[in-house]
Amino acid sequence: MENLNSSVSPELKAELVLLNKKGEKNLVIDINQTKYCDSSGLSAILLANRLCRDSEGTFVLTGVNEQIQKLIEISQLDRVLHITPTLSEAVDFVYMEEIERNLGEVE
Repeated sequence: MENLNSSVSPELKAELVLLNKKGEKNLVIDINQTKYCDSSGLSAILLANRLCRDSEGTFVLTGVNEQIQKLIEISQLDRVLHITPTLSEAVDFVYMEEIERNLGEVE
């Protein structure tokens, strides 16, 4: 999606809630095609993060352009979001988090 704004964020939020209700606890959102994000787009990203966290899962945002990265930093969301440069790094991050959670259950 080219724009992550108020015209698409309600639909994205609904989809995120649906995925969570179906049992998905880990999510990666790749926004490498996204050129613009506003506060409602950030709200959808934060919803994804909260749903994953509350399900004891992992949320990773990847493909963030410079403009959106600045918005995230200004909003201080870089302190709460896991952000990776590439999709493969995001997937690796999720796998590592799952391994760590599983090891924690064994101990």
